[in-house]
Amino acid sequence: MPKVTIPSLIERKSTGEAIVMVTAYDYPGARAAERAGVDMVLVGDSGAQVVLGYSATAEVTVDEMLMLAKAVRRGTDTPFLVCDVPFGSTEQSDAQAVATAVRFVKEAGADAVKLEGGGPSQLSRISAIVAAGIPVVAHVGLTPQTATALGGLRAQGRTEASAARVIEEAVGAQRAGAFCVVVEAVPSEVTAVLRETLDVPIIGIGAGPAEGQVLVLHDLLGVTEGRTAKFVKTFGTIGVDTVAAISAYADEVRSGAFPAAEHQYAASPEAVEAARGAARRA
Repeated sequence: MPKVTIPSLIERKSTGEAIVMVTAYDYPGARAAERAGVDMVLVGDSGAQVVLGYSATAEVTVDEMLMLAKAVRRGTDTPFLVCDVPFGSTEQSDAQAVATAVRFVKEAGADAVKLEGGGPSQLSRISAIVAAGIPVVAHVGLTPQTATALGGLRAQGRTEASAARVIEEAVGAQRAGAFCVVVEAVPSEVTAVLRETLDVPIIGIGAGPAEGQVLVLHDLLGVTEGRTAKFVKTFGTIGVDTVAAISAYADEVRSGAFPAAEHQYAASPEAVEAARGAARRA
């Protein structure tokens, strides 16, 4: 299977072939995504919560994201690799944003970076990064890094002002040079307007039908604890199965059933006698 490229992704806009994107945060997750044949892998800052245990995505650092991204890069060959740039790493200036994006390309081998928001400063950052030769995926609608300013983790585009803002930010991101736009937690009717308006593909997450879809790996595998977002569909029971497997292991250790004879190495009588002699001399 050939490496997924930006032209092949943009072509999906006209061919109608769906783009499959999934998050990954480590080598095993990346290998699984590779073997499953997905088109795009996102090293999302959601890893702050599902992998690193932070309470919000804004807490993760550039160095932590780079560590995750490097592991994912080592596990992927075919999918197009996109890395989130964390909160605080682009806000100060265009120069800071370019420097951050360069690190993800040079140190982690990212094919592109993803930036949240479509206000004037974010559009300036997108333009600067693209001008530096680094592809950018934009992210509009619900932007978790700045969810507090949006009133919390809630759907966007449900009022006149909010719907207009989603459209304006997505169009602005395309004009600034983004080759793809992630749209999160937006009514499908608003996404439909975007699909008619934009020339670049839309990746939806809780935004109804689009050119592509993305889900957090731990959500779709059933690993995430507690309540998940409305748009999450669980496709596996890895979380339950993992707990069951560890519990079974613990039961066998406590009962003495594990390790059984087949899990142990054999020694010659001479080796055992030598060990006893060494113990006596010790």
